[in-house]
Formats: sequence, C-alpha cells, structure tokens
Amino acid sequence: MFQAGDAFQPRPAAEDSIFELLIETLEGLDDSARAQFLKQLFRTLTRLDLTETQSSEYWSRILQRRAEFTTLGKKISWKVALLDVLSSEGLLRVPVLVEYDDFKRLQVDAATDALTGLYNRRLFDEYLDKELIRAKRYNEQLAVVILDLHKLKEVNDRHGHMRGDDALKIAAATLRTTLRASDFAFRIGGDEFALLLPRTDSEQAVTLCRRVRSQYEVELLPMNLNVAVTLDFGAAVYPQDGDQRSELLGTADQRLYALKTSNRPSQRVVPMEPEQPKREAPPPPPTPHQPSAASPAKPSVVPAAEARSEHRKWERVSLAGTKAYALLSEAEQKTAKVIDLSYGGVALQFDKPEDLPNQFSAILHVPILPPVRVMLRKAYMLRSVGERSRIGCVFVS
Repeated sequence: MFQAGDAFQPRPAAEDSIFELLIETLEGLDDSARAQFLKQLFRTLTRLDLTETQSSEYWSRILQRRAEFTTLGKKISWKVALLDVLSSEGLLRVPVLVEYDDFKRLQVDAATDALTGLYNRRLFDEYLDKELIRAKRYNEQLAVVILDLHKLKEVNDRHGHMRGDDALKIAAATLRTTLRASDFAFRIGGDEFALLLPRTDSEQAVTLCRRVRSQYEVELLPMNLNVAVTLDFGAAVYPQDGDQRSELLGTADQRLYALKTSNRPSQRVVPMEPEQPKREAPPPPPTPHQPSAASPAKPSVVPAAEARSEHRKWERVSLAGTKAYALLSEAEQKTAKVIDLSYGGVALQFDKPEDLPNQFSAILHVPILPPVRVMLRKAYMLRSVGERSRIGCVFVS
C-alpha cells in the first residue's frame, strides 16, 4: 500500500504525448468548435453527458490542476488530473480511467505534507469544520491546539536546514506516537502544527500537550543540539472558548503567543520543561537554634499541612497507584517510590532520607516517559507516619 512520503515518479506514457498534441490542436479552434469537441470527448471517456459550457469549464480546470502539481514538482498524467477534477465534483465515484494506485497517490499528495507525512493545512481546515459540526450536533467538547516549534530558526542558522528538517520530522513522529487514535495532527505552516482533539476538555488538552512536549525533548536528545528547542502550544475548547472556528483559532493563537513571550530561563532542564524553580527568599539571621550560613545546606522539614498550602509553580501529576520508581544506585539497586511528578521536579518516598546527599542523580521510571537519567536536588522533606518520608526534589540542569 502506498504510504505518505514514498517517492513516486509517474511512468512516461504515449497517451501523455497525445494529450499534449490535443492541447495544441484545441488551442487552434474557435470557442464553439472546441466546446463541441470537448463535449464529445468527455462523453466518450467518462460516459458523462455534459453541456458544452461545462465541458469547456472542466477542461480548463483539468489543465490548471495539472499545472499546479507540476509547479509542486509532482508531474501527473492528464488522466489523473481529469479524474481528480471530476471526482471532486461528485461526477465520478469509481476511478475507471486510471489505475487505483495512481489515484491514491494523487489523494495522498493533495492531503499530506511532503516533509513530515502529516495532514496539511487544506485538510486541517476541512477537518476542523467537520469536527466542529459534529461537536455541536452531539453536544461534545472539541479542543483545537496550535503548536509552534520554538527556536527552529536558530537550529537552521546554527546547524543547517537539514537538521531543522530532522527536528520537524521528530516532532511529527512524536505526535503520531503520543496522540490517541481519535486525535488528528496536521502541519499547517513552516514551524507550526495543529491538533484536533475530539471529546477533550481544557485540562486534558493541556496535559496532553505537555506530555507531547516532554516526549519531544527526550526524542531530540540524540541530535545533541546546542539550542533549547521545544514545542510551544496554545489550546482552545468548544464551547467554552467560542462556537466558531475563528474564535477557537484566535484564542489558541493568543495562548500560544502568551506562552512564547513568557519569561524563559537561560538554561534548559532536560528532559523536563525548560524552567528553573523559584528563587527562595534569603534565610533570616542565624539563631542559637539555627545553623549559620557557613553550615552545609539541608532540606527544610515542613509540616504537611503547611506544605500543601504553598503556591506551586508547576502542575503536579499524581503517580499514586502506578509502579513509578527512581533508581538511586545502580550498583546497590537502591530505589525510591515516585509519588508525583511536575515539570519542575519530582517527589520521592524514601525510608531513610538522611542517607541521600543534597544533590544526586537518579534514573526515573515513570509511565509517561522512557527511563531517563536526571540530576536532582533536595528541596524539602515531609515527615510521615511510620519510617518513610516524602522528599521533594527539583531538577538541576
């Protein structure tokens, strides 16, 4: 079966030479004679009884369609162009004039992006209208997401456009492997992608986008880029953010722009979101019961109720009930349970937290990521009932 992205070179045919000769001949006829000839031609080839006016109009569109594909570097036969024009008007339902594979190639070329193999902008516009009508009919939610490949231009400038194309291909591959079967992914511009997520609310859409971004950054690691490339995104949901396509696209664009113009750190945290934890206020002067500034830094012990009331910079994803764990020592196979995960850090449950240094490396095994090595720094410790304690850690770049 033909797949998007496969190379295709049409076979030269004597029929095409005859077609070129036919074009030259028809150009030499007056309008009335040309229309009469074309009417008979369509009747012979397709068994359609068109008027002379319709025959002349479809002939012009066939020539235009063939020229469009030639401009794109995809030369197609006149039969394929004829079939495409007539079938798009609902006049032909069975491709009787060309081989089925040729017709499928034309459909794939017209609907997909050549570099990534994703659906193109034309299909995005078509699918958005259809899914919006479906959502209204069945009173369902529909999330529309616009994604932007952050710093693609810097990749092209520093590493060349071939590496930039590789970054785009990896983004497309990540979307294919991360999205659900009911979701649709499109490439709608040079560095822009779009998603249609049926039956998806705002929280689900944002969580999915963050998962895509995290997975994408992991997939980029083998490229060894010295640019902090990531996927920015903005999401809008019907009906909360509007019931028209223009409203949804406008809101998604605004939210994308807000994310792109937000403050970004100078260093990148890999593989999580490229942000650094908030800088804590300087400690108060030492008292007889507190260590001096020269003493080694230790994680603070915070009561559980007080810790829960703190403002969180990153959304926390609970991993309770999963088998998520962190391998702290490969030699001794020492592990800790992963309680929850955010884009700024991770919380571990550990028997003897005093055995952990203030900064240490670990290999995280969590459901949403492949095993990945990270550097962690202890931020706080919560004493719990029994011997185990909760250790809050932040990612260190």
